[in-house]
Amino acid sequence: MDKSKIDASYRRLRLQVFIGIFVGYAGYYLLRNNFSIAIPGLIKEGFSKGQLGLALSAVSLAYGISKFVMGIVSDKSDARIFLPLGLLLVSLTNLAFGFIPALTSNITTMFIVLFVIGWFQGMGWPPCGRILVHWFSLNERGGKTALWNTAHNVGGGLMAPLANWGIVLIAASSLGIKSFNGAFIIPAIAGIVIAGIAFILMRNSPESVGLPPIEEYRNDYPNKSHQLNEHNFTTKELLFKHVLNNKWVWVIACANIFVYLVRYGVENWVPTYLTEVKGITLGSASASYLWYELAGIPGTLLAGWVSDHVFHGRRGPASFCYMVLVTVFLVVYMSANSLAVINAALVAIGFLIYGPVMLAGLQALDLVPKKAAGTAAGLTGLFGYFFGSFSANAVLGWVVDMAGWHMGFVLILVASIVACLIFLTSWNVRGQEAVK
Repeated sequence: MDKSKIDASYRRLRLQVFIGIFVGYAGYYLLRNNFSIAIPGLIKEGFSKGQLGLALSAVSLAYGISKFVMGIVSDKSDARIFLPLGLLLVSLTNLAFGFIPALTSNITTMFIVLFVIGWFQGMGWPPCGRILVHWFSLNERGGKTALWNTAHNVGGGLMAPLANWGIVLIAASSLGIKSFNGAFIIPAIAGIVIAGIAFILMRNSPESVGLPPIEEYRNDYPNKSHQLNEHNFTTKELLFKHVLNNKWVWVIACANIFVYLVRYGVENWVPTYLTEVKGITLGSASASYLWYELAGIPGTLLAGWVSDHVFHGRRGPASFCYMVLVTVFLVVYMSANSLAVINAALVAIGFLIYGPVMLAGLQALDLVPKKAAGTAAGLTGLFGYFFGSFSANAVLGWVVDMAGWHMGFVLILVASIVACLIFLTSWNVRGQEAVK
């Protein structure tokens, strides 16, 4: 590209690409947790919380494995195609879930369909991480990733009212399907539209459109030697040279287990817990779910700013501080009886928990060369979802069935404390300076 056009092109395309991955990833979250809205209706059909928690765990198991596998694949793929394709596939699967009653007739079938949904969901994060490290450099990446990460909250927050709207529409229709099936239909239609928008806006990397690497453009390098490692790695090099032999990637992956147990231990059971234990209507519970998600937006933005400007690119200290406060508000949420206090505690937890969720993924990206970003993010996601989210769904469901909600919250509290301690060990880690 002509040097006189580089600055204007970079500014325009960075905004365009960012909007593309923001809208695209929000679309994934319109279709991630719809099943949690359908759980109260399925309980009325005779299914137990333990059974439904087991079915719901399929999303976490599949997503964890897929995020790792698809992370490797995405490092060798065009992110512009990869992300919209996954969103289209997960949208079509949700449509089937909504319109085919047989798919919600037994636990085995629900587990299989949710596993498929989780697998396609794994095609969302890795290409976004790949684009973030190619279009934004280290000293600005915390803030930009934090802003992008609020797509979780926009999509997740809009999911609840859209799903609830679908339930109301199906209840008033004569389509011959249960009302709770409507939780999947309206969000899926929106997901198909969003997949097209994301494809139009996204670009794979600056180099793919004739621009210089972002580090050169901003004079901002991830290590003291200014080494970019821009050549493509083999799968063996990705795994064994840059990811699996990096001890700090493993530390963050382990922390992610406990962060995700806390996140989904609260998030996926909000509608059931509030309607069953606190006597709150499903409509009010859905509103509480929305406030929980929306509160994550300013909390995530603050976490990114703090990690960039207070801790100068170190993500561990910010994650530690956030998880300490999460632990405090978990106690408030568990002991509250009034809707106002419950919502205040949920807002606080939502404000805080998405900071460590974002920072753990970002720290994994910081720790490896750009061409290995998807693989590193995939490994931390594998641990977070395969172990953490699975425990929040299947294990927590059975614990509540066997010992009550109090013991379920004890499990979540212990996980929050362990996450604090692990993040504390990475206090002084910044970028690739920790890589030998």
